[in-house]
Amino acid sequence: MKEKTKKIRLTSYGRNAALSYGLVTIAFIVMTILNSAGITTNSLRGQLVPICVYIVLAVSLNLVVGISGELSLGHAGFMSIGAFSGVVASACLAKTIPAAMPRLFVAMIVAGIIAGIAGFLIGIPVLRLRGDYLAIVTLAFGEIIRNILNVIYIGLDGAGLHVATSVEGLKLWPTGQVLLNGPMGATGIQKLSTFTAGYILIMFTLFVVQNLINSKQGRAIMAIRDNRIAAESVGLSATHFKMTAFVTSAALAGMAGALFGLNYSTVAPVKFNFNTSILILVFVVLGGMGNIVGSIISATVLTILPEALRQFADYRMLAYAIVLILVMLATNNMELRALIDKYTAKILGIFKKKNKSSADADLETMEGGQN
Repeated sequence: MKEKTKKIRLTSYGRNAALSYGLVTIAFIVMTILNSAGITTNSLRGQLVPICVYIVLAVSLNLVVGISGELSLGHAGFMSIGAFSGVVASACLAKTIPAAMPRLFVAMIVAGIIAGIAGFLIGIPVLRLRGDYLAIVTLAFGEIIRNILNVIYIGLDGAGLHVATSVEGLKLWPTGQVLLNGPMGATGIQKLSTFTAGYILIMFTLFVVQNLINSKQGRAIMAIRDNRIAAESVGLSATHFKMTAFVTSAALAGMAGALFGLNYSTVAPVKFNFNTSILILVFVVLGGMGNIVGSIISATVLTILPEALRQFADYRMLAYAIVLILVMLATNNMELRALIDKYTAKILGIFKKKNKSSADADLETMEGGQN
């Protein structure tokens, strides 16, 4: 009895998922080898964890902006919640979980949960708005979160956690420790973040986002994005599905914030201002709305680029802006995109021919053996 070969065609989702996982894994292996060999510079080694953080932030924001179709300008707010929640959680667990890596992952989980809850509470009023109104309100919430963190003081002593609006109000024991010192932020942080932890968080983020996009909820979210009236006419709740994307995005941003906060000895609320939200949005727009692989590449390149241009001193940010403008013009040039698609199709066609030839050869071998 002859066996028939089955042709498996990867969907667009399958190709993008495989490409994103493969791209991140290859980059991780290459950088690990280079670090072990001592080839990388101190500057690049110091950027590895921030690159991982910004990739997670870009991918998670793309879930809201690209997949859900809503413009959010408060992503840095969820990042800040995750950063300070992670720092506090790590300090509280220092005696219970002395090992660095398990404590880091527990802190990221706690930060993700708290940021997710904040995303849900903020999403209740926000997601009833649309377009520019939603963008303005999310911007306002991001600034509100930052200003709240500026007036919060958290301390830890033998009696537990203390929260107040001033240092004097904490009333700590003599052996107590101030974890969050208002506008000064968190100081004396034990640095736990590693490049390996960043890689694991990126893979987890890709798994969550890619599977959500390919699920029934993801298809409903995209249907609402494309035509809200038609989607609601068949019984899809726009608020419910948009809330799913918003909360998931906030939770992932919180986990990235914890990884970011535990990578430095000092973190201040001013770091998570409006400019940070815009920077994350630039990653998404430059990489392509809804393009997960593009978000990964743009976040990596735009994180490295300012440091690479540091040799130009006062002109480096000007050069950075010019590069951004040129890239945006290039990506929106239909002729250039058509040319890239043409050559990409030719390259893929070569591989398809090779795969087809190999499959035909295997089939002939199988048929010859059976005869």
